Amino acid sequence: MPARIIGMIGVTPPKSDATLLVIEGEISPSFIIEHARVHEAAGYDMVLVGYSSSSAEGFLVAMHAAAQTKRLSYLLAHRPGFVAPTLFARKVATFDQLTGGRVALHIITGKTDAEQEGDGDFTPKAERYRRAQEYLHLMKRTWAESEPFDFEGSFYRVRGARSDVRPLQQPHPLIMFGGASEGALEMGAAECDVFAIYAEPRATTAERIAEFRSRAAKHGRRVGFNMSVRPIIAETEGAAWDKANRILAGMTGKLGWARQESEGARAPVDNAGRRQFAFAQEKDIHDERLWMGITKATGALGNTSCLVGTPEQVAEAILAYYRLGISSFLIRGFDPVVDATEFGRELIPRIKAGAEEIDREGGLR
Repeated sequence: MPARIIGMIGVTPPKSDATLLVIEGEISPSFIIEHARVHEAAGYDMVLVGYSSSSAEGFLVAMHAAAQTKRLSYLLAHRPGFVAPTLFARKVATFDQLTGGRVALHIITGKTDAEQEGDGDFTPKAERYRRAQEYLHLMKRTWAESEPFDFEGSFYRVRGARSDVRPLQQPHPLIMFGGASEGALEMGAAECDVFAIYAEPRATTAERIAEFRSRAAKHGRRVGFNMSVRPIIAETEGAAWDKANRILAGMTGKLGWARQESEGARAPVDNAGRRQFAFAQEKDIHDERLWMGITKATGALGNTSCLVGTPEQVAEAILAYYRLGISSFLIRGFDPVVDATEFGRELIPRIKAGAEEIDREGGLR
């Protein structure tokens, strides 16, 4: 199958060339358009529009960008619980129709209770996953039913629900999710299309793929996989490692301080982060070029695992995951505009061509 390449657009120009987060801060309408167009020109298939309890509203950000691009699709991070599932089903279907089928969903339930409480949600995390599973079921039913229907679950109740608008993509837009807890895995196995994971050693990645395929099969479903990773590339391998160390130093000020912080106050806030942090504490480099230095320094704050090397080396490392069964890759760097352009020139063509060659050889698991 073709390799899907996903980026991430920000809402304001980065303050440095060692940026970890891109969705926080003031909003710049012109930068949103510029960043989306950079990704479209670079050959990305899709861009993630992130979510936090304080950031610009992602649905509107994506619609603003979609109106100024032609081919690029938008992966909307969405937290069930704040918008009624029937209303959200109509919002997504409307977006899909207006953009010619250029929307997908990334379902998240919130990293911490404290962040959820900022938006008025005091539901415990385990319960949020059960709520999300019911939410997705009702959302998909809203898209599928041609006649008004009733529904009564543990979290939602509707009577005579119906939608005049259907998604252009059938049976519905792609639904992705991430997480490592039992609740997250059960929700995803029952309702989602793609399991999104952070880059980790290939051996444990293969185990996670096999385990989740088995879990989804119990629901009679087949699923795909997405891997998020931060490539750091340069003309030579040595130059790439020098670049990686400069990024780390620029992000934390001093390497010694970063290490001290990672071993003390900075601790992962969710199960996925704790999993990444464990790999980072085990060693800095796995599988030749999977670098966990920034993961360790930040306490696994989101997507921080990196692949370091020349474009050829990093593309081959990504294709090793493709051979395991991962066909979707979210790749973004630390200088959001410059790196997206460089990846489009040096990395994306190699990944896509390599995936096509693997498919011809029958090498995909």
